[in-house]
This record gives sequence, C-alpha cells and structure tokens, in this order.
Amino acid sequence: MNITRLIAEDCSIAEKSVQNTIRLFDDGATVPFIARYRKEVTGNLDETQIRDIKERHTYYTELNERKETIIASIKEQDALTENLLRKIESTTSKTELEDIYLPYKPKRKTRAVIAREKGLEPLAKRMMAQQDVSGSADTLAASFITNDVPDTEAALNGARDIIAEWVNEDSAVRQRLRQIFFQNGSICSAVKKDKKGEPSKFEQYYDFQEAVKSIPSHRALALFRGENEDFLSLSIEVPRDTIITELNNRFIKNKRCIFAAHIENAVSDAFQRLLHPSISTDIRQELKEKADLTAIDTFAKNLRTILLAPPLGAQPVIALDPGFRTGIKTAVLDATGRLLEHTAIYPLAPHSKTDEAHDIIQSLIKRYAIKYIAVGNGTAGRETEAFIRDHSKLFRNDIQCVMVNESGASIYSVSDKAREEFPDLDATVRGAVSIGRRLQDPLAELVKIEPRSLGVGQYQHDVNQNLLRSKLDDEVEHCVNLVGVDLNTASADLLSYTAGIGPKLAQEIVKYRSENGQFSSRKELMSVPRLGAKAFEQCAGFLRIRNGKNPLDASAIHPESYPIVERILRDLKASITDIMGNERLISSIRKEQYVSETTGVHTLNDIIAELLKPGRDPRKSFEAVAFREDIREITDLQPGMVLPGIVTNVTNFGAFVDIGVHQDGLVHISELANSYISDPHDIVSTGDPVTVKVVSVDTVRKRVSLSMKQAT
Repeated sequence: MNITRLIAEDCSIAEKSVQNTIRLFDDGATVPFIARYRKEVTGNLDETQIRDIKERHTYYTELNERKETIIASIKEQDALTENLLRKIESTTSKTELEDIYLPYKPKRKTRAVIAREKGLEPLAKRMMAQQDVSGSADTLAASFITNDVPDTEAALNGARDIIAEWVNEDSAVRQRLRQIFFQNGSICSAVKKDKKGEPSKFEQYYDFQEAVKSIPSHRALALFRGENEDFLSLSIEVPRDTIITELNNRFIKNKRCIFAAHIENAVSDAFQRLLHPSISTDIRQELKEKADLTAIDTFAKNLRTILLAPPLGAQPVIALDPGFRTGIKTAVLDATGRLLEHTAIYPLAPHSKTDEAHDIIQSLIKRYAIKYIAVGNGTAGRETEAFIRDHSKLFRNDIQCVMVNESGASIYSVSDKAREEFPDLDATVRGAVSIGRRLQDPLAELVKIEPRSLGVGQYQHDVNQNLLRSKLDDEVEHCVNLVGVDLNTASADLLSYTAGIGPKLAQEIVKYRSENGQFSSRKELMSVPRLGAKAFEQCAGFLRIRNGKNPLDASAIHPESYPIVERILRDLKASITDIMGNERLISSIRKEQYVSETTGVHTLNDIIAELLKPGRDPRKSFEAVAFREDIREITDLQPGMVLPGIVTNVTNFGAFVDIGVHQDGLVHISELANSYISDPHDIVSTGDPVTVKVVSVDTVRKRVSLSMKQAT
C-alpha cells in the first residue's frame, strides 16, 4: 500500500508535496512552522491541507499496523491463502479490513460454533453446494444424528446456523448492506414506555423518523443524547423484504435444490439476528462520527472567531464583574494587563450606594487616565452598564463602556492558574481581572481557559472528547501563531501554544525571563535551559521582541532568513530602519536576484510583506458595540423591534445573538438572510456586531426568536 499516493488522491494534493510534508513531520516540524516557513518544500500548502495530510497519514499507518496483526492471526490458524493475503493488502478501509477478518476472528460460543462442534459443518457445506434435487432434506440429514444431535430437525437447525454465520461474514454482503442502510435507511426514535406523556426537551423526538443519509448533525446528536438520558429508543429501519430478496438471489443458486427453503430460512435468520443489529451498529457509529466531526468543526470555527476577536490593545482599563448582593468587583489594569488596584462598589439594589460608587469610579478614572471600562455580561451586567453610562453623563466623561462576554471567567477564577497568579485575591476579583484582560487582548487571556468552557459549542459534551480536545488545541495553536507572541509579556499559557514550545518549555522561558530580565534578541532564546536548535527553529519566527537589538525580531521574518534581508539591504545601500514600512524602497527589490535552492518566491513574498508591515496584527480593529439603553429585560421586548446585538454562538441551525436581556435570541438559519444559505458561518461569525428584528418572545420559556432578513 503506497500511503503517499493514497493521501495525495484523498486530499487532491501533489504526491511530491505529500511526501515532503510527511518528511517534515518525521523531522519534528509543527503544522504552523511548515505552513509559514516551508512553503517551497510543500508547494505552498495551507494549514488545513497540512493537517489533512497528518490525519490521513495517521489513519493509513494505523491501518497497516492492523493488517500486520490480522495477517499474523490468520497465519497462526494456518488459513492464510495467496488470494486472502492480496485482499488484505489491497484494502484501504479499516471497516472493510475488519469485514475480511471477521470469519477468522476468534469467536465466543455462537450457535454456529456449537453446531460445528457437533460435526454439522459438512451438512451445511452440502446444503450450500445445492446439487441435491431429489430425495428429502430429512433423509440426507439423518446420517448426522449423534448423541449431540438427537434428530434430523436438530441437524438441519445446526446447519442453518452455520450458513447464517457464513452469510453474516461475507464481506461483500456487509459492504452492500451498508450502502442500502445508508441510502435507504431511516433512523427512528420512540419515547420509552416509562417516559410516555412526560414533558422533556426531547418531546419532538417521541415519535420521529428521518433518512439516515440526510439527517443533520445537531438532530443526530439530539437523538443520541435522548437515548443516553433514557428518554428515547433508537433503531435503524430499512426495506427488509427488498434486502431479503437480494440476499436470496445471491445465495440460492439452484431453486430446485431440496435445501433451497432451508437456505432461504438461514438467510432470513442471518439478516434478522446477525446482520441487521451489526450493520445498524456500524451505521449508528458512522452517523455519530459524522455528527461529531460537524459539531466539532462548528465549535472550532466559533472558537477561532472568539480568539481572533479585535483587541482593544495597550490601554489601561477598569474591569467590572457585576453583582447585586455581593457588589460589583472592580479591578484597574495597566496597559499591559497588570493589576494596579481593586475594590468593590455597591450602586445596585439592595445596597444602592450610588453616590459612593460614583466617587470611587471617578477617582479611579482620574488617577489612572482611564478611557475604557469593561463590564461582564452576566448577572447584573446591564444594570452595571447603565450605572456607568449614567456616571459618564453625570461627570461628562468621554468613557467607552464595553460589554465583555464573561463565559468561562468564573471557571478560570478558581483554577490553579488563577490561584498561582493571584494567590491572595478573591475568586471574584480574579474574574474581574480576566474580564478586563479579555477586552485588552482576547487571545492572550482566553488561552488560559478550557475552550469547552467558553460557551460556543454545540453538544460539546456528547461528542468524542479526545477528538474535540485535539481539534480545539489545533485551533488555538493556529490562532496564537497567526497573531504572534510577544516574548517579553506573554504568559506561559500563551507561550505553550507557540510552535515547537509546549507547556514545559513555556515554563522554562518564563522562569528565565523572571531571573534574567526581558529578552533583547531572539538568539537569547538559545540560552533557555532545554530549548535546543530544533525548538528554536520551530518557534523563533512566531515570537516577537519589541524594541530589541534587531528590528527584525519584531517581525514574522524567521532568523534563518535574516541573511537574505541583509543581502537586500546591502544591494539597496539602506539600513533596516530605512526599509521597514518604506513602500517606495521595498518596491525596488528585484526578487529574482534572491531566489536560491533554499529560498523561493513564496518565502521572498512573505519577507517583503513583513518589511512593509512588520509584526502586523491580522486581527480587525476594535469597535465597541452598545445595546439599546431602554431594553434590559426579556419583558421589554416586543415583536417588530429592531435592535443591535452581538453574535455569541453559531450552530448548524442558526446563530444566537446577545441583545442585552440576559437571554440570547436565536436567529434560525431561515432568518439569517433573504436568500437560501446552507451554512450559517457563511453569513455570521461569533463576535460579529449585527442588527436584528424581534420575531417572537416567549417569556415563560425564555425564548426569543430573531431575524436578520432585510426588508424588501
């Protein structure tokens, strides 16, 4: 099996590119490094293509290992033929491989195994030969009567059990049935008897049926959850009579044979007792895997937009973690996110110490030259926002009040990471700090929080957890390396996602920085204990040093390319400070002069782009979104209202939007646009500011339906 060729065909990528990418992985290269700094080697593959190659390589490697195990097992049984070996070696599917192995797989005491032990396999073979057209089946079966086989009925029953197992273990049959189950099958659900009449979130599935091939992932996952929570019974229904007819045509070669009816009986038994349960399980597993992948992909897309949300940047902020009875925890952060001061204010009921709170806030604004205040969007968020807006009017301050999604902040505030950074602070103060830092730099703060706690998933607790964790880690890694990491300010959490570093090296870097002061050059990384040449190669281009010895250290240009930049500077008779951002000078560079075996056009294009805008942040510019001041509770809403909002989550069936009433509204996929769309992500992303119209309000169930359709 040529793995490289198979991957190339699967991914529609040139075989040479696949081969070179696999070689880079074998040498310890990371996905971000390969995508950014080895474009000539891969043929300019992007991260998605590179990860696809990695996944398919893992699949085929595992397949080969399984083949070796199976071949060894069949050899031990002295049953390996040339034809069987070719069949095993040629298959490219794990499912098909297991079908081939099924007849040779060690079995428990099945009915067929017991029948063989009673000596009935010769009778089963004679029946399947279908050469007997005269006499009676009972007469021929009589010769198999023994102490273990009391009569001809027992002999024929045992032989039919063996035939049923042969039908079940026929790999071509199993492959064909999977096609029928998928193309013509339906997944059906019914309420459990003891739950009949009981209201639940699964009521719409109490009597439900949908085609296997077209059921969307969110409904499939809902059905599986209903089954796991013991509300629903699930089954896969298929056209049984059609399947039985096809199987009979396949196995009954001579209808005049005296055993034809017995074979027909065995075929029916094989389907009902063995094939239907087995193939149903396979189809359910396939449905689950596909639904998992779709849900995880949706989660990953939402996570990416949250992590890449526009940062406020290096601005001091006041961060407020709202509360009624416990007060509003107030933290002041400097432009780097360092905690300067914290306190609590009590302007809201039941305390209503409004004047005192105004004085404290005004004092902090003046002392620290504050222009931005971050307010968590949880309980008492809108009331706190209103207090700050009143404060701004009262004191005539030009203050921007920004609502910040605080999902996961409470989990972070009691985490080991938070306790390690602020051992003497109350958890609520840590939460306020996290809210403020999310405004300053969402990526740097959110990497500290388990992605599954950010509230942007769909059935995240029902999907394959290992796959979810891996995919989300990949997404965080992508975002961190896309933006780049400030080596002198980054936390260990942020550093750990930098290509080639990981948690242990991240701690070593932070420790070195703490003991030796700020890094002045990328080369100094080589002095960090346990950070060798390979790790340096992988991480150096993604780490930034502002105001260091070499201005290139603040860019995404890899140190291995510094000699090329130096050649360019010599040829232009310019300094590095002359060329950076100088469009006229950069446009005079003749790229063809610098192409070599190791440096191609792709790398030179990247170098020139970085010289034009060194260390450019790929994220959008920050823009604050304000909710309508008169809309604070769900009871304030009326159908027809047009409101500003922020997208908080995107699913396969629509988008959830925060409109400032403590309950996100749903814009169903059919209400996202005037024209048909198949994927909500084509229209909106998490964090997008949007304008929505209220369609309906259910205050009892706290459900708000919204629309983004434009009036025509």
